[in-house]
Amino acid sequence: MTSTVQPLGTRLRAVTIALALAIVVAAVVAAPSLQAKDFKVLYSFDYYGEAGDSPFGGLIFDPAGNLYGTTTEGCGGGGTVFKLDKAAKLSVLYCFNYNNGSPMTDLTRDAPGNLYGTATAYVGSGPGSVFMVDRKGKGKELYFFCSRNNSFCTDGAGPSGTLVLDAAGNLYGTTTSGGARCHPNGCGVVYKLDKAGKETVLYSFKGGKDGASPAGLIWDAKGNLYGTTGGGGAHGYGTVFKLDKADKKTTLYSFTGTEGDGAGPLSGVIRDAEGNLYGITSDGGAYGYGTAFKLDKTGKETVLHSFAGSDGQYPWAGLVRDLKGNLYGTTLEGGAFGYGTVFKLDKTGKETVLHTFSGGRRDGEYPYAVLVLDAKGNLYGTASGGGTRGGGVVFELTP
Repeated sequence: MTSTVQPLGTRLRAVTIALALAIVVAAVVAAPSLQAKDFKVLYSFDYYGEAGDSPFGGLIFDPAGNLYGTTTEGCGGGGTVFKLDKAAKLSVLYCFNYNNGSPMTDLTRDAPGNLYGTATAYVGSGPGSVFMVDRKGKGKELYFFCSRNNSFCTDGAGPSGTLVLDAAGNLYGTTTSGGARCHPNGCGVVYKLDKAGKETVLYSFKGGKDGASPAGLIWDAKGNLYGTTGGGGAHGYGTVFKLDKADKKTTLYSFTGTEGDGAGPLSGVIRDAEGNLYGITSDGGAYGYGTAFKLDKTGKETVLHSFAGSDGQYPWAGLVRDLKGNLYGTTLEGGAFGYGTVFKLDKTGKETVLHTFSGGRRDGEYPYAVLVLDAKGNLYGTASGGGTRGGGVVFELTP
C-alpha cells in the first residue's frame, strides 16, 4: 500500500492525512552516521494481513511495559488497534471497518487503560471520527466530524495529531480542515470532547496570518495548550501557537520559509521544564529537506539542525526528549538508502544518525511516527512499510 502526498513541491510517500500546505526553507551541517548495532525488528506486519499492516501512528506504553499502536489497513479493511507484549507477541484488540476510516495518529491511554484515537478516512473521502477501545477490546466511535448537517463542517474535519486528556477525562484535539471561519473547506479547529461525547470547538482558524491546518497539542502546568499549524501565518509557511484557558489564541512564531527557519511544522511541539518548545518542519532549511527547531519563551526561534539528505530528509513526526536534554526523531526519507532514518540531536544541536532504514524485507521503510522512550532510554517506533512480510514493522533501538 503506497500513495504519494506532495505538499507544494515536497515528495512524501504513503497514504496520510490530507494536508494541503505551503512549505519551504533553515541551516546546519551534515552529521556523523552510526548504524546502531542494537536495532532490532520486534514485529513485522503482513501486507494486507489480519493483524493489520502499514502502521502510521506511533506507540505508547502501559505501566507493565506493553506497547500499543495502530495500523491503517488490514483486518476489517480499515486497520487495527494492537497490543505488543514484552515477548513481542502481537494481539489485535480492535478491527476498523473501512467505511469508518483508518487510524493514522498515536493513541492516548487513560488511567483505567482505555485507548483513544482518531480515524481519518482516506484523502478526500470523509471527515473522520474520535474512537475509544476499552480494556476488553470493545470499540466505539465517540464522535463523527461534520455531523451537524452543515456544508462547511463547522465542527471540524480531518482529525490530526495525538489527543490529550485533562484530569476530568475530557479529550482535546485538532482537525486540519473544517471550522466556522475559513470557507469553503475550512482551515481547521481546536476542539474539546467531553465524556458524554459532546464536542465543543474551542478555536476555528481563519487562514492567512492566523494559520491553517493545526496538528498536535500539549499542555503546560497552567492548562494552556500549544500546537503548530502546517500552513498560514504571517509568511504562509506555518506557525507555532498557544491557546489559553479562555480559548484566546496567540501566534508565538510564524515561519518565514525564506530566511532559513524551516517551513511546514506538521506535528506539534514538545516542551521542556523551562518552557522552551521543540519541533520539526517537514520542509525548508539550508538544504530544503526540513529542520529541527527550538522556540524559547521570548518567541526566538533557533534552527537546531537542517537535514541535508544523507542524514535524512522530510521529518514528518515530532520529537521526543530524554532526561539529559537529547532529542530523538525520524525522517520519512533520505539516509544512505533513501528509506528514512532515526536521529539524535544533543543539547548543542549536533546530530547523530542512529539508524538508516535499508528498505524492503530487511528492516522496514518510511517511518512516519514519533518515537517513544522507555525508562532505560531505549527507543521504540514503527516504519510504515517493508519488513520481512511487507506490511511495516515495530522496532526497538538502543542509542
